[in-house]
Amino acid sequence: LISHSKRRSQLDQVFDALSQAEGAFSVIVMTETCMVAVRDPNGFRPLCIGRLPKRGVNGTDGYCVASETCALDLCKAEYVRDGMPGEMIVIDQNTVKSGTFASLSLPSKFGVSQCIFEYVYFARPDSMIFGDYVTKIRRAQGRQLARENPVPDTPEGELCPVVIPVPDSAAHATMGFVEECNKIGKKCMLDLGFFRNPYVGRSFIAPSQENRDLKVRCKFNPMRHVCEGRVMVLVDDSIVRGTTAKQLIGLVKQAGAKEVHFRVASPPVTHPCFYGMDFPSQKELFFNHHKGDLKAMASWLGVTSIGYLSPDGLVNSTKESLGSKAQGFCGACFTGNYPVRLSEQAAAEMQAEKESAGIQENLMMKR
Repeated sequence: LISHSKRRSQLDQVFDALSQAEGAFSVIVMTETCMVAVRDPNGFRPLCIGRLPKRGVNGTDGYCVASETCALDLCKAEYVRDGMPGEMIVIDQNTVKSGTFASLSLPSKFGVSQCIFEYVYFARPDSMIFGDYVTKIRRAQGRQLARENPVPDTPEGELCPVVIPVPDSAAHATMGFVEECNKIGKKCMLDLGFFRNPYVGRSFIAPSQENRDLKVRCKFNPMRHVCEGRVMVLVDDSIVRGTTAKQLIGLVKQAGAKEVHFRVASPPVTHPCFYGMDFPSQKELFFNHHKGDLKAMASWLGVTSIGYLSPDGLVNSTKESLGSKAQGFCGACFTGNYPVRLSEQAAAEMQAEKESAGIQENLMMKR
């Protein structure tokens, strides 16, 4: 698109090209005289600007951009601000001299729809994205989950349930969940139920089921002294295929748990993502595979009960925690409401998948 633009200057060519693009992107373009950072008009993906004090040419300040602030921490850069949805930021010699940025705005067709799954799972917990800290938002989501689906009641005289997170992304949601459960009178205690092997990557994006199963077995080992003889509540940030959750629940049972319950700090994932998340086909998604039957899902997982955070609960708790910094969010993977129109081919393929999986609702119209 840039090479085919009829504009004269390089900056105008970049602006012209990205004004035609739809969907999710954060882009860096280097020219002979400047660095250009662009965030898509919907703001699906995060983008932040950092300053490198006295580390530029001849002792001047340098500048960098990244998706998350944890990258700035790594290179000892100071956080300056987030790039705004649709903003095209130009960093050049004038920036070095004055500390200010030239900025242009791409045309907005569909409004702001930041990816809420970044807060649920994808962003690193030590980052700040979309204006606030990931850990703070995940705690708020966990508190809302406790209001909607708290720990089970236990008979008087018996030990209270032990709540354990799936490491590491569910840790802060679990903290909020336990805080709120105890606050509303649902007594429970927080503990760590697994040792997590730090040398194994994320399992839900492994290319095959066999590889995913092996990764889970290598990745987690249950703490028997935590689980044995206790009612356990396992909290996860999300559930995609369900295979990881099923294996973890099996490990907790093997460690001697009296009973296992499962809580999810996000709504059911029911739709594929067309904006950058590598989800499986619609029929492979756990909730769809069991046609939304909670009893069937609990039976397949091997738990006494399962409870999700509702879509409204997810969005409202996130916005309440953000306060005045809150903007629009995309939750298409939970609701099927895609903020940027799908191509006809993608929509047709998704509808065919729903029909083959026996999913009745026609979500092609939700665009």
